[in-house]
Amino acid sequence: MASSEIEVVVSSDSNPNNNDQLPTFDVLTASAHGDLHKLKTFVEQDGASVSVPDANGYYALQLASLNNFHEIVHYLIQHGADVNAKDKMQQTALHWAAVHGSIAAADVLLENGARVEAADINGYRAVHVAAQYGQTAFLNHIVVKYHADFDVPDNDGRSPLHWAAYKGFPDTIRLLLFRDASQGRQDKDGSTPVHWAALGGHAETCAVLVHAGTKKELMVKDNAGFTPVQLAYDKGHRLVAHFLSNQQRADRNNWRGKLCSGMMVDSGYAPILLCTIVFVTILFFNSVVAAPNLKKITAVVGLWAWTALSLATGSLYMFYRCSCKDPGYIKRPGDLGAPSDTEDPLLNIDLNSSSVWMGNWSQLCPTCKIIRPVRSKHCPTCKRCVEQFDHHCPWISNCVGKRNKRDFFIFICMEFLASFLAGAIAIQRIWTSIPGFPEGETWIHHVVVRHPGLVTFLVMDTVIFIAATTLTITQASTIARNLTTNEVANSTRYQYLRGPDGRLRNPYNHGCWKNCADFLFLGYTNDDDIAWTPLQQVAT
Repeated sequence: MASSEIEVVVSSDSNPNNNDQLPTFDVLTASAHGDLHKLKTFVEQDGASVSVPDANGYYALQLASLNNFHEIVHYLIQHGADVNAKDKMQQTALHWAAVHGSIAAADVLLENGARVEAADINGYRAVHVAAQYGQTAFLNHIVVKYHADFDVPDNDGRSPLHWAAYKGFPDTIRLLLFRDASQGRQDKDGSTPVHWAALGGHAETCAVLVHAGTKKELMVKDNAGFTPVQLAYDKGHRLVAHFLSNQQRADRNNWRGKLCSGMMVDSGYAPILLCTIVFVTILFFNSVVAAPNLKKITAVVGLWAWTALSLATGSLYMFYRCSCKDPGYIKRPGDLGAPSDTEDPLLNIDLNSSSVWMGNWSQLCPTCKIIRPVRSKHCPTCKRCVEQFDHHCPWISNCVGKRNKRDFFIFICMEFLASFLAGAIAIQRIWTSIPGFPEGETWIHHVVVRHPGLVTFLVMDTVIFIAATTLTITQASTIARNLTTNEVANSTRYQYLRGPDGRLRNPYNHGCWKNCADFLFLGYTNDDDIAWTPLQQVAT
């Protein structure tokens, strides 16, 4: 699959960091260096032209636009520079501004008549160039303010989404998908954006495309007969190929599951867990507490037994709460009570002072079409964005998030205590009720043969105890640090969890006691109250 992209050849003289080292000889170097005083001298005193290109065909306006010297751009236009002048590649100053994401310079150009849809010899427009260089803010700006076509194909049928996928810019992809760029578009080679992401070997890019798409793109073949999975294997990108293959397999299994047992797909494993807890509770009462072939239960043991039964009953109630409760779904456009979407949600987003927007393009959800809080995540199972997303738990058939995490934690704590007490009582009942047994028969054999219900209970109770203990310790650890399970598992991907030195540092951590107190009394922690200002770029 052949590839080509914009080539902006800039000499060292155009480097804005060389202002103090290199002399300014003419209009071009003055524009490249941002030296307005020298530029005025050349133009107003020496009568130099601002419209003469250099030997390579590059204009002063292009060099100034590349380096975002908007005052220079304005001065050049005032003194006769053509905003739509093209070099040998038919690239305009706006193309050059897109390379470095020069928004201020682009504003001056477009407000003075620059054509936002001007194309070079390859059919690249400013939107293509911005996608090729990952200039997400620039791309959003010209789309929102100047209505640039963000899904237009170049001469080879490749849209900005193709280029962002190939170059590996997940933030740019999120923006384009947020704006409903076509994910199924095929270029002249029959390749979709997923093909290009697989060709480039970009795992995160593939993940964004696949999770936001319908997964049908994984089965599309290019003109050479390759699917994205096959293309990744062919290029040696094993990690990407493995991910795409798993997604392809999961999609097939999900389709079969829906066909065979649609009810189970919708309800998850919650009915299984519910029946298990009820069955174990009844088994405990019949085979341990009220078993006729065991010694009569004492008052102390009976009290602990009723405590265990009460905890089990309470855990069922908490199970119901955390399964049925809204985990913190973020309202989408069109939902009852959602804010009106009469205005573009990304209009002047870089100037947005809302506490929700933290300057992270990963906050855009291409599926829900919302700007979500930083610690939120889109759950592919629930198909909703969840605030303070912790994890999706198939055993409660619900996500665990801001509004139901406390219920979930109480549920697993009660299960932990109930299983511990019930197991201890069962062992005590066996130990005291069987002082002796026939010679030649082992203690274990005697218990298994004479008390099969009690043994069954102990086996099931042990499994529940191990699972509940593991979950309780894990959740208590994250609560004490004010982290989510998702953040712990993906800490290397979230840069807001990094301090200035690059080490793991949680901006929401206010100390163990305050973290626990806020969680237990409020049910959640306030994300607006941060301990220090995190980095503003987040990768999800």
